[in-house]
Formats: sequence, C-alpha cells, structure tokens
Amino acid sequence: MTRSARSKPTRLHSLEDLQGVLDELTQKARAQRILQEQQRRLQEQQRTEEIKLAQERQQNTNVFRAAMEDVEPIRVRAQRMALRPTPVAPIAAMRIADERAALSESLSDVLEPEALLEIDENNSWSREGIGAQVLRSLRRGRWVLQDELDLHRLRTEEAREALVHFLDSCLRRGIRCVRVVHGKGLGSAGREPVLKHKVPRWLTQRAEVLAFCQPREIDGGSGALLVLLDTL
Repeated sequence: MTRSARSKPTRLHSLEDLQGVLDELTQKARAQRILQEQQRRLQEQQRTEEIKLAQERQQNTNVFRAAMEDVEPIRVRAQRMALRPTPVAPIAAMRIADERAALSESLSDVLEPEALLEIDENNSWSREGIGAQVLRSLRRGRWVLQDELDLHRLRTEEAREALVHFLDSCLRRGIRCVRVVHGKGLGSAGREPVLKHKVPRWLTQRAEVLAFCQPREIDGGSGALLVLLDTL
C-alpha cells in the first residue's frame, strides 16, 4: 500500500477542533452505554418471564398432584376381549337386477291390436265378463276409494316399477278400488302425456285388474284412473 492510499490522521488546527472531536467521542460513548443498558433490561425481562412461567407450571403440577392424592388406579380383574365388528350382509346385486328386469318385463309397452281397441277414448276398459253396470258405478264414484298411487314426475321405468309394487301391495291388503294418478303431461317434454298413454296399457296386462276408467273432474279427471281390482 502506498503512502497516498493510507488514511491520513485528522489534523487539529485549534482548540475548537479538539473540542469538536471530544464532543463526538462523548456522544458515541453515550450511545454505546444506552444500547448496552437496553440490552441488559431486555435480558432481565426475558429472565423474569421465564421464571414466572416456570413458577406457574410448578403451581399447576402441585395442584394436580394434590387433586390426585386420593385417587387409586383401576385394577383390571379380567382379561379384555377384543370385539369384532358385525359383518355387513352382502347385497345380492345380481338378484336385485334380475327382479327389476322381471318387473319391467311383466308390464310391456307392446300390446296386441285387439287389446288397444278395447280401451275407449275416455281411457275406460273392462275385462271380459264384467258388466257395463260395474264400469258405470266405478265412473260415478260409487266404489269406496281405498288407496292411491301418484306417478307424477316419475320416469317411465320408475313409474312401471312403482305400479307393479302398488298393485302387489293392494292384493296383499285386500284392497278393491284405487286411484292411479298419471298426470296430464303438462310438465313433460313437448307437453306430451307419456304416462297417460302407458298406464292403461300396463293395467290391462295385470290379471287382478277387472276394470278402470277416467274419473270425474272432482276426482282427478283426465289426469287419473279409477281401478277396480279382484282380490278374491
């Protein structure tokens, strides 16, 4: 390092310059003492908090020990038995699928032309051997209505399955006269009354159905059918 690169000492030309240097050194020393004092206080505060926390922990431990002083541990007199969960019965998926297929096949959408001709324009029909007087009495509401099935908002397959279950239930309970609500098709796509056309065809395929007809407006009108069943 050359002499020109070395830091040159500050030259004092007067007593005022010397006093300025002394004042600057005094301020630096004072700032150093203040910083050291702050660090000392912070360390003391941390130690005080640690001591307080340790005292609180010891106090909690003493309280717990005092509360548990008279407590005796439970003695296991018998060997514990591990309980096994009850196995869930398996679901016969194939059997359920076969039953649903059988339900769908029991009511077909395809009928012989003669059967379709027997259903008149008012959705009335009666099995061979059933007199006209029985159908008139059914239409006029002289039979006591014992139960009802509402097929609103059901899809075709859902409605077909619901009708089969409903008729089977009526046979088991000995019910003779029921109402099946198929709706007028106002909520269907194209406002086409799909179930209104299918339900009568399905009913003619059930041996227990003796007759059915469209009821009076007060009983459902064109949106329902009154059905007479043979439960004997």
